[in-house]
Amino acid sequence: MFSLDWIYYAISWILLTWHSAWDAIGVPVGAVIGTNWAWILAIIFLVVTVRVILFPVFVKQIKSQRAMQALQPKVKELQEKHKGDRETLQKEMMELYRKEKANPLMGCLPMFLQIPVFLGLFHTLRRLSPDNQGKTLYGWTVDQFNSASNATLFTAPISGKFGSTAEELSRLGANTGTVKVVAGILVIIMIATTYLTSRQMILKTGWAEDPQQRMVQRLMLYGIPLSLLISGAIFPIGVIIYWVTNNLFTLGQQQWVLRKFPPPPTAKSTTAAKSTGGKSPVQPAKAGGLFGRKAAQPAAKAPAAAPKVAGPKPGAKPVNPKKGGSRPAKRQG
Repeated sequence: MFSLDWIYYAISWILLTWHSAWDAIGVPVGAVIGTNWAWILAIIFLVVTVRVILFPVFVKQIKSQRAMQALQPKVKELQEKHKGDRETLQKEMMELYRKEKANPLMGCLPMFLQIPVFLGLFHTLRRLSPDNQGKTLYGWTVDQFNSASNATLFTAPISGKFGSTAEELSRLGANTGTVKVVAGILVIIMIATTYLTSRQMILKTGWAEDPQQRMVQRLMLYGIPLSLLISGAIFPIGVIIYWVTNNLFTLGQQQWVLRKFPPPPTAKSTTAAKSTGGKSPVQPAKAGGLFGRKAAQPAAKAPAAAPKVAGPKPGAKPVNPKKGGSRPAKRQG
């Protein structure tokens, strides 16, 4: 049977290293405002460590998404050509992706690579209990284990869960109501930030033409956040802190990458540009920001109106326009 011990050792080592670093800097080991900040910061910087390691993979993800976008016109042609023949369409599309070195699954790779980290942290925090006999597993000392077991966020243990029983929380010396409030708020934040990370990317890159890619986008946008309503109840508070921090890191990283490497023009804009003699037509701005609000755009200049000609004054003689306007004044003899 495949063992995950190496993941548990790696996660424990990163956590303990960061905790020791914050302790050496002078972050209080005891609770301040009901929170053991050295352990909270250790979890937060576990995220930073993992994301720095995975940054090259994230760059490859962006490049793959750009390649997939560039192939959308050809994908659409194949869909029209093999309409009704799904098997042939899938074969042709796989051949196209192979030839152009584009991978439809690359967009999910960073998330898949973080699953072992998540599982390792979940297992590590779930073990934190004062009556646990295996305190020295995965490189922990007894003092470190006891310190982490008593670590709290606003008096709620980081190993506590929204779905913890009263008996489990009593062993941790925690108040049931406090744990449910803290965990419940964190679960809501986790769901919201998970939704926003997917929405941010889709707002900037647009919905895919490929049905398979569009299905993946819908799963990322709606399926995963909805699943957290159930699974969030079994996540320890420390794991939810990790998830929220990871989402916030993703929001910032995606914003930077999307600004530095903007998406290529879509197939529609390319076609429109050809129809206008190579000049790109004016396109409405895409909804920007996390909530789809449009960025402020300068108002379009209205076409210059013809100058208004003042009407003749009452009692004045009509002017013949053919004679160049009003008659010249007579010379005084």
